[in-house]
Amino acid sequence: MTSDDRGDRRRLVAVVLAVLISQVLLYPGVPALVVELGAPAGIDAGMWFLVAEFAAFVTFAVVWGAASDALGRRVPLVVAGALGGAAAYAALAAVPRLGLGFPAALLVRVVGGSLTIGAFSLAITMLMDLGGGNGRNMGAAGLAIGLGAAVGSVVGGALADLGAFYPVYAGAVVLAGAGLLAATVDDRTAGERVTNTGAAADGAADAGTTDGDEPGFGEVLARARETPALLVPFAFGFVDRLTAGFFALVGVYYFQDPATFGLSATGAGATLALFFVPFALLQSPFGTLSDRIGRFVPVVLGSIAYGVVTVGVGIAPVYPVAAGLMVLVGVCGALMAPATMALVTDLVDPAARGAAMGAFNVFGSLGFLTGFLVGGGATGAFGYRAAFLAVGGLELAIALALLPAVRAVAPRVGPAPSSRSG
Repeated sequence: MTSDDRGDRRRLVAVVLAVLISQVLLYPGVPALVVELGAPAGIDAGMWFLVAEFAAFVTFAVVWGAASDALGRRVPLVVAGALGGAAAYAALAAVPRLGLGFPAALLVRVVGGSLTIGAFSLAITMLMDLGGGNGRNMGAAGLAIGLGAAVGSVVGGALADLGAFYPVYAGAVVLAGAGLLAATVDDRTAGERVTNTGAAADGAADAGTTDGDEPGFGEVLARARETPALLVPFAFGFVDRLTAGFFALVGVYYFQDPATFGLSATGAGATLALFFVPFALLQSPFGTLSDRIGRFVPVVLGSIAYGVVTVGVGIAPVYPVAAGLMVLVGVCGALMAPATMALVTDLVDPAARGAAMGAFNVFGSLGFLTGFLVGGGATGAFGYRAAFLAVGGLELAIALALLPAVRAVAPRVGPAPSSRSG
């Protein structure tokens, strides 16, 4: 990895960090925010508030990725997505002042989500383009995701206790900063990075293109579809994000409910951080570990442990036990997340990385959506304990069912850094 790549990696990590902070800032205060936006109190309104954004993530993630692959440029799209997302946050805060109702707020969330996913997904794709080892780079992405979620949950909870819209204002500022920072990153796709490190011939051969001969939008999508093994990390990404979405919605209500632990928004945000801090800090070393030992053990064993401790949080008799289990959820998540993302990088043609990561984020966003819907529906119908059992059990079922598939795919992707990555 060159010194320029190291600088770009630091800036890209900061962009991913900022996008996640802006998103998670809202989560601890969702129960009060949806009421201020004109919705009735209760978990259903919070569910649809989160679903609206992630429905847009699902719809537009691949569009942004394939567009960046076809254009051969990512930075302008990252900047546009971040600044557009910041504008959407400002519009959300204006909804009640304009006398508009909750449906208008949901529409704003859809528009904002369609823009923000471009900044998020393409910043991670740019990390994929760097040399130095796929696991290491995806570990850096995971560090940014986890740390951003940790900071966002703590700060967002504190801001929500001051006022329902304070997290929204803060999110707009942070997203705008992410867009400005992204504009300083060197805009080179994977093939160009290889060329600049003295491996132009190999890069062109691997990417199936040469300078001045970028694949078209349709060809990019076709290349991503030509790798059916991608369905393995996509499936794990789906269920892992399902669990994260479940915690983002049900966890917030669970920890604030007077019938369970009765925490404030600040307390709920701090509890979410018990998960996100180890999830962030351990991603880079665990990602590097997956470069050395392969993806099988981190993905499968990490997912199994993740499902077990998720169930434990829902049946914990007292708050200290639940808090301790939240830490273990973060550790298990850190073990599997970078290896799963690195598996995408290992399997796909470099010229289709944007589309592949976009598709991965589609599955992840579908997971979030499912987590919101299943979590909200199961909680409303059967209570918190049954909801935790259902979601944790699903994580376990997917890990066990796909164990042979991971074993089959992982040996074909070496643990060493990719030869096409400078």
